[in-house]
Parts: sequence; C-alpha cells; structure tokens
Amino acid sequence: MLGVVACKAPPDQRQFLPQANAAQGKIAIESAGCGACHTMPGIRWPKGKVGPNLEGLADRALIAGVLPNRPDVLAAYIRNAPSLVPGSGMPAMPITQNEARDIAAYLYEQGGE
Repeated sequence: MLGVVACKAPPDQRQFLPQANAAQGKIAIESAGCGACHTMPGIRWPKGKVGPNLEGLADRALIAGVLPNRPDVLAAYIRNAPSLVPGSGMPAMPITQNEARDIAAYLYEQGGE
C-alpha cells in the first residue's frame, strides 16, 4: 500500500494573518505598483509579466521556488525579497510591515483556487 505525501497544509489550516486587512492590501498593491510586474487576481491593470502570476498563490507550497509558503515568510518576502532570496528579481519594496501583511492577506484571500 502506498502512503500519501502532502506538500502543503490541509485546507482547514490555510494561511491566516491576524490583524491583517485584505482590503487595505489591495490598496497597498495598487499604491506600490505591484501590478507593473505581476498579474494578480482582482487587480485589473496593469498586468505585468516580469514577475510570476500570483493567481493561486495560496495553494503553492513555495514562495519564489525556495521559501515555505507561510504568512510570516510571505509578508517578509513582499517587503524585502533580496534579504531572503539573494539575487531575487524582486526589489525591496518601500512599504511598511503592516502593508506587507495586508498585501499577503489579500494575496491569500484572492489567490486561492
């Protein structure tokens, strides 16, 4: 008999960011210009192609192909990707820690299947 191996948490343990505000995350995404590089659910324009499409982000096992997809890691990556993944094509963003948490909450809320 073969066992089943899972790469991500079951649906009842989805990403959760206490005190984050997904609606404010959308505003921060638009203000920071994230759409210049990424296509994201709920962001109509622009639809950048430089960075990865972030649709389905909540269902991915890894961030940037190397980091565990956890809320704290995603917020830190959004704010300063090069500090976590040297050589990353994503620059450090001029946003606050709260804005990064809000953006992560928005991406998890909108980016699942």
